[in-house]
Amino acid sequence: MSLYSRITQVAVHLPDGRQSARAIEDRLREYSPGVRVPAGLLSRLYGLEERIVAAEGDLPSDLASHAVGRVLEQAALEPGEIDLLLFAAVSADVEEPANAHIVAVQSGLSCPVFDVTNACNSVLNALEVADAFIRAGRYRRILIACGETLSRLSRWTLPDPAALRTGLASLTGGDMGAALLVEASAEPGIVAHTFMANSTGWPAATLFNPHHAPDRPHGLHIDSEQLLASFLGLDTRAAQWMKEQHADPNELALVGVHQPSVPFVRTFCERLGIHPDAVIPTFHRTGNMGAATLPLQLSLATDQGRLRPGMQVALFGMASGASGGVMLIEW
Repeated sequence: MSLYSRITQVAVHLPDGRQSARAIEDRLREYSPGVRVPAGLLSRLYGLEERIVAAEGDLPSDLASHAVGRVLEQAALEPGEIDLLLFAAVSADVEEPANAHIVAVQSGLSCPVFDVTNACNSVLNALEVADAFIRAGRYRRILIACGETLSRLSRWTLPDPAALRTGLASLTGGDMGAALLVEASAEPGIVAHTFMANSTGWPAATLFNPHHAPDRPHGLHIDSEQLLASFLGLDTRAAQWMKEQHADPNELALVGVHQPSVPFVRTFCERLGIHPDAVIPTFHRTGNMGAATLPLQLSLATDQGRLRPGMQVALFGMASGASGGVMLIEW
């Protein structure tokens, strides 16, 4: 009998903290008095109203562990019933060992663990890995955990007005935890997926490791124009792949799209012919949730009754680097 993989549970943990776009701009003016910050700049450029901010002591592993606990509760599973744990996020507590070890201890898991990292596509790639492992018969029940604390990458001190160009986007990151349970199934769940890259675009968004690249710029630098340009071509390849799969995004129950800004989502949908109503908007009230963005949309769709067994979903991932991915799912 053929084995397939299926996402059976999704849960998120949203911290209580909120920071308005106005408050972000006020703080930037305070710490960077030499930089002119027009009122409403974050709203006009990115569509940001507010972002979610974790408590000061919360680490990525803490947020991920909260979400893992919710998934186990929803599935009525004991920690010992999980066969593999993957930690997939932009954020990380440590460079060594794998962050998945920390989440495992906090969640009471004793299974094998490792991390999957590919910027904002980390969770989508973890789903690809889980699908391959389950189809090969290696594991039957895999947990994917994500913890993002992207608000802490905010660059508050900008040396001059020119730095605003690559520093402003760093102020849009948000914090949350997410978890997905992927299980073996006799019926298709994760139906098909494809991934692609334009690695020449990697300089557009960088966060160098200060230990191994001490002479490179510190902090998160994002050239939004260059980053957008690095995605050109990836979106059209994704659209072509959808046609080859005979899948029309507007006939699906949900289209999940990575959301680094409101204009990005709008442009992406226009280029792929996706009706905006097919996408659940999140960025304007949460900020850029990195790799947790797609699980957040799945969780919201479940809560809103937009996802029921048998419905079809498409997930579109875009990450700095640049990399892209598309996954077709039967819920």
